[in-house]
Amino acid sequence: MYIADLHIHSRYSMATSRDLIPELLDLWARKKGIHILGTGDFTHPAWRRELKEALEPAEAGLYTLKQERSIPLEGGFFKEPVRFVVSGEISSIYKKNGRIRKVHSLILLPDLAAADTLSLKLEAIGNIRSDGRPILGLDCHDLLALTLEVCPDAIYIPAHIWTPHFSLLGARSGFDSIEECFEELTPFIRALETGLSSNPAMNWRLPFLDSFQLISNSDAHSPSKLGREANLLDIPLSYEGLYNGIQEGKGLMGTIEFFPEEGKYFYDGHRKCGICLSPSYTRSLKGICPVCHKRMTLGVLNRTLELADPKRKEGFLLPGAHPFESLIPLPEVIASSLGVSSSGSVRVGRLYEEMLKHLGNEFKILREASLDDIGRVGTKEIARRIQILREGTVTWSPGFDGAYGKPIFDFTEPASMC
Repeated sequence: MYIADLHIHSRYSMATSRDLIPELLDLWARKKGIHILGTGDFTHPAWRRELKEALEPAEAGLYTLKQERSIPLEGGFFKEPVRFVVSGEISSIYKKNGRIRKVHSLILLPDLAAADTLSLKLEAIGNIRSDGRPILGLDCHDLLALTLEVCPDAIYIPAHIWTPHFSLLGARSGFDSIEECFEELTPFIRALETGLSSNPAMNWRLPFLDSFQLISNSDAHSPSKLGREANLLDIPLSYEGLYNGIQEGKGLMGTIEFFPEEGKYFYDGHRKCGICLSPSYTRSLKGICPVCHKRMTLGVLNRTLELADPKRKEGFLLPGAHPFESLIPLPEVIASSLGVSSSGSVRVGRLYEEMLKHLGNEFKILREASLDDIGRVGTKEIARRIQILREGTVTWSPGFDGAYGKPIFDFTEPASMC
């Protein structure tokens, strides 16, 4: 079984970490337990040059970091080399059917040569050098057509499809169906990325999504955020195996998810005014902030309920759908257990590294390691919280309007105003 995180960024994207370089991506993928990692940002010429210098071909369509560049890790758990697959995200901003659309698309390619060719075509359309995630005034229908013309084996995936501001189905600038966006090319869209603020169960309530594979990725803007979401794949280790898994569901065994309540756009609200509301409360206010009387940001839960089939109630299980499991990143669990506000603190980092050294990668600790061992190497409180995670009984102060949600493991912890 392979764990794949296919949507990430490089240091050439806006608002990303300077640590997003091949060596540290490989290092953190091993820490997390990720076997297949997207390169991110294939359109950026400087990043492609770095990838060509740092990577070497592995299985067909996949790459590994050159051995001399690999950063060693303590413990015997991190010897398996990470495979890289060429990937990138493109932002399309354009007008269609009388509205401005802002949609992000994830594209996977079989090799860096295809990335060179497609990037050359895109550079004739817009600026791909100023941002690793380029903004193009290109209709998604036309972007898909161009991508398939250049590389018929490309995988085109609408990214984080429910995010309010930049997505296929988002409340602010999205469409109400896949066909409205891609028209006659809709059959070439086989997979959809659910995003951090939704999980498969929320998407199962919408019949028009039934035929699509639902996948999940981190959209990481720093190496430590890799694997926030990921895909479980039982496939031949190759681009063809990945293609069949993502496009056809052959070997796609499920996904690892954020709890959607932790996502930045789960509930409705207005962060500047400190207002966080459930969809029913928002409807009673007609979407207007009670503090500043401006329009609030409608969250993912609200939008999915708007398009859902009323006959598919909460808890509906789509027959034949792939299972999923929800996790919280280990540094966040450690920080919460220690009463530390930042998961990036030195204290959290030291304990995190100690647990990896003795127990294995992060996914192994969160999903498989015995609670006794976690309590022995970490703390009993960390073990207790991981048990709660595995049972799925976490409660939340939900995320809203760009603010992440926060888990509540004890009733003594402060709740939000939601």
